[in-house]
Amino acid sequence: MKRILYLECNSGISGDMTVGALLDLGADRRELEKALDSMGLEGYHLHFGRKETCGLDAFDFDVHLETSGHGDGHGQDGGHGDSHAHGDSHGHDHGHSHGYGDSHDHSHSHEHSHSHPHRNLYDVYELIDRLDASGYVRELAKRMFCIVAEAESKAHGLPVAQVHFHEVGAVDSIIDIVSVAVCVENLGIDEVVVSPLSEGRGHVRCQHGILPVPVPATANIVAACGLDIRFTDNDGEMVTPTGAAIAAALRTRKELPAKCRLVRVGMGAGNKVFRQANVLRAMLLEAEEEEQKSGTKWILETNVDDGTGEMLGFAMELLMEAGANDAWYTPIFMKKNRPAYQLSVLCGEEERERLEDILLTQTTTIGIRRYPVERTVLGREAKTAETRYGTAAVKVCRHKDHVFCYPEYESIRRICKETGMDFQSVYCEAREQAMLQFGQKA
Repeated sequence: MKRILYLECNSGISGDMTVGALLDLGADRRELEKALDSMGLEGYHLHFGRKETCGLDAFDFDVHLETSGHGDGHGQDGGHGDSHAHGDSHGHDHGHSHGYGDSHDHSHSHEHSHSHPHRNLYDVYELIDRLDASGYVRELAKRMFCIVAEAESKAHGLPVAQVHFHEVGAVDSIIDIVSVAVCVENLGIDEVVVSPLSEGRGHVRCQHGILPVPVPATANIVAACGLDIRFTDNDGEMVTPTGAAIAAALRTRKELPAKCRLVRVGMGAGNKVFRQANVLRAMLLEAEEEEQKSGTKWILETNVDDGTGEMLGFAMELLMEAGANDAWYTPIFMKKNRPAYQLSVLCGEEERERLEDILLTQTTTIGIRRYPVERTVLGREAKTAETRYGTAAVKVCRHKDHVFCYPEYESIRRICKETGMDFQSVYCEAREQAMLQFGQKA
């Protein structure tokens, strides 16, 4: 049986709501506290409690900062400043820092002037590396922070290495994101499905002016990671950048299986009052392993003879970010012997219309061919391999009695940047260690 986590985001999503929902599902609190203690972070204590929301009993998780003058609590997802979206039960606003310090004021009852350490992405990685946990947990936590860093980089027009996190690098945010990674592993989750993210409307105030909802970092994550969003009539933010990053990093499939067994339901409480219950509902499901040998996909094709290389490259990026299974260019000759490219895209039915929109708006084509194809694919698992250079994400594929391990490009790229090692050495080391840990020697 495959264990599937379904996050139902009808009231949005934030970091502490996710942790609360996972603990309510049965994640081991003692194991979580043990893992968090191993990082050696100080200046906080955790709150584990229950809260009634619209008559529903939900788990209330908070990270309480102990710095003098801060009061006692940070509200929703406060490490990311995400008290903004779901209110602050303690009347305490930590703001919402985007990149290098756009601190939001969400008109809570009072404010405190205080600061958290300013860290860049690699400083946060060093903290996560202290964690006494599996490589999967550390890699997942880093992936979440990387998603946020890239979104902040785009929002502020800075290289990722120059983005200094104020709230994101703070203790409370690290606790929220690492806690999600620890709890997901503890629950033995195989796959994750995320519903469309419900978002509010209007604007929020920051130090530099008024920003629209969703705020830039959240919007960048939703767009880059192909998350579905649904706008509601609620005033203010419901999806925080941390919450969006968690949804993007955890999601492994778009749809629930045709049939499954509901094992358990967990609810993580928010603090802001909406017309509907402000909870993140998490469902633990079990389903039979699905047949992986065949499946119907679509091939989209178009010929382009008047587009620049930059335009074609940009279109390729957008297609992959929007959920294409694959995309490729083939050099061809068209009428009047003009050199051109055939752009081909492999996708599922649910992504087809979205990808066709990209082709028609981001290239110079005026028409697209499409036809269904059958394919055979190997069963695959996402794993992490411990190497001498660091933890690497790998794909483990199986066919009959054969095992194949393929290191993930983004993970190898990150290790190369962190260590200064060459790509081939890191790739070979990751593949060799993966084969030793998960299968037969190559």
